[in-house]
Amino acid sequence: MKHKNKNPFKGRQFTAEIILWAVRWYLQLPIRYRDLERMLSDRGVQVDHTTLFRWIQAYAPELDKRIRPHLHMTNGSWRVDETYIRVKGQWVYLYRAVDATG
Repeated sequence: MKHKNKNPFKGRQFTAEIILWAVRWYLQLPIRYRDLERMLSDRGVQVDHTTLFRWIQAYAPELDKRIRPHLHMTNGSWRVDETYIRVKGQWVYLYRAVDATG
């Protein structure tokens, strides 16, 4: 995130929180850009997979460097829990990846 601006997210259409969600999920999960696009869409965020690609290219190296020490390796056995919930009157999917240790 070596940018000339003090705020590396300045001028982006989406908030830093949404951008960091996407980059973090991409780094943490074995996921494709189109799948990530669908996950965000399920949460009410309409963003194109090419935009996600640009975010990953721009922010992933610095974020990876910062979060890598805090990530735990899975034992190879994990599952995705999918729940359909109502948020602000709209039904959306909630996904959660869980390994054998929780």
